[in-house]
Amino acid sequence: MASSWANSAASTGSDLHLDLSAPGSRRSALTAALREAIRSGRLPSGAKLPPYRSLAADLGLARNTVAAAYSELIAEGWLTARQGSGTRVARRAEPPRRTSRPARPPKHPAPVHDLRQGQPESSSFPRTAWAASARRSLHTAPNEAFGPGDPHGRPELRRALADYLARVRGVRAEPERIVICSGFAHGLELLFNGVLRGPVAVESYGLPFHRRLLTDAGVRTVPLTLDEHGARTDELDSRVRAALLTPAHQFPTGGPLHAERRAAAVDWARTTGGLLLEDDYDGEFRYDREPVGAVQGLDPDRVVYLGSVSKSLSPAVRIGWMVLPEHLVEEVLAVKGTRERWASVLDQLALADFIESGHYDRHVRRMRQRYRRRRDQLLAVLAEHAPHVTASGIAAGLHAVLRLPAGTEQATTEAAARLGIAVEGLAHFRHPDASMPAADGLVVGYPAPPEHGYAAALNALVTALL
Repeated sequence: MASSWANSAASTGSDLHLDLSAPGSRRSALTAALREAIRSGRLPSGAKLPPYRSLAADLGLARNTVAAAYSELIAEGWLTARQGSGTRVARRAEPPRRTSRPARPPKHPAPVHDLRQGQPESSSFPRTAWAASARRSLHTAPNEAFGPGDPHGRPELRRALADYLARVRGVRAEPERIVICSGFAHGLELLFNGVLRGPVAVESYGLPFHRRLLTDAGVRTVPLTLDEHGARTDELDSRVRAALLTPAHQFPTGGPLHAERRAAAVDWARTTGGLLLEDDYDGEFRYDREPVGAVQGLDPDRVVYLGSVSKSLSPAVRIGWMVLPEHLVEEVLAVKGTRERWASVLDQLALADFIESGHYDRHVRRMRQRYRRRRDQLLAVLAEHAPHVTASGIAAGLHAVLRLPAGTEQATTEAAARLGIAVEGLAHFRHPDASMPAADGLVVGYPAPPEHGYAAALNALVTALL
C-alpha cells in the first residue's frame, strides 16, 4: 500500500492523506507519515488527531499499531495527549518557518495619504439608509426576482433610473432602453465585444484602463486634442465610428465640453452614422452652479449614455447602466446573454428603493457639500503655501488637476512618494499617440482621505510641491 486516506470527518472534520510507503513495519511507516505531515504543516500546531481506533479502521491497521505510533510521537514531543481533549499536534512541534533572503527595503514608504483620483469617501457610505432599502426591497420583491436574473436589468431599477436621469441629468429614456451592467467598464466591454466596431475617437487625456479595454477588443483609439473648451470635436471625421467623451467634466483635465462642440459632436454622429459614448462619471457633482445636462438629451438615437454609482455612492455597489439608442438594445442584450451574470439582482432592487425613497438624492446632496468643502480647503492651502501651483478646470467632481511648472512633474511625484502620498501625475493619463503638447501636473483626488486625516494629507502635499 503506497498511501492511504484517513477519513476522519466524524472526529476532526477533515480528511488526512498519509503516505505509508516508507520501508519497515506498518508502525514505523505510520510514524514517519505522521511526522512528515506535522513537519510540512499539513497537520498544523494544535490540530486534533482522530482517536487511534478511528484511524486504525480508516487505514486498515491494527489498533495496537496506531496506539504505538501515537505513543512514540508523544514521547518525541510531536504530539500531546490529555484526558478529555484527545491527541493533538504539540504547539512546540510547529515546523520552523523557511527563511528567505531579506527583502530589499522599499524605495519609498508605504502610502500614508491616499490622494488618488476616482475614489469616493468610503466612510460616508449611507449604511443605515441602504440597509433599510435592502430590507424593504427584499420583503416586497416578487417571487420571480429570486430566479435567474434578466440581462435587461430589474424593471424596478430601470423605471427608477429613467425618472432620476430625466430629472437630474436631462436624459431622455424609457425604461426599455436602459440596460443594467456592473459598471462603466462592463458597459464598454458589452458594446465593443460584438455590437460596435472601431476605430474610436477618445480624448487625449483619459483613463488608461478604458483605452486598454478597447485595445483588448481589437479597437484602435484615435486621440482628440483638448483645450480649455474640452475635446476638439471638429477633428471628428468619417474615419472613426464612435467617439468616447466626458462632456460634463473632462477627465482628468477638468473642463466641460463647450456648447458649440457638443452640438458639433451630435451633428457629426447624425451625418456619418456614428455614435457618441457619453461617460457621465460624476455629472451630479458641480459646485459652482447647476450641472449642464447630458449630451444624450440632444439626440437619444445617436448617443449611448453610460453611468454608474461608483463615484456617487460606492464602487462596492457594482451597478452601472447604459441608456441606448433603440436600435442597439437587442444587440447589447444578445451579447450580454440569456441570464444576468454580473449585477446582483438584490443590489438592483435595493438601489431602486434607495432612489425612489429619496435617499439617493439626499446622499448626493450631502456628498456634494462635503466634496466642495474639501476642494475649497485644497485651494486655500495651495494659495497660502504654494501659490506657484494652480488648479485647472471647473469646480466639480472628485479631483482637481494641479498645474506644475514645465519639467517638474516626475520630481514632484517622486517627492510625494517619499512623503507617503499616493498621487498620480498627469502624464499617466495621456494617450500615447496624442499630438497636443504635454502638460505637467498632479491629478489630486480629495475624497479618499478620512476626515480626520485630510488636513495632514494636504500639509504633506504642500511639502512635496515646494
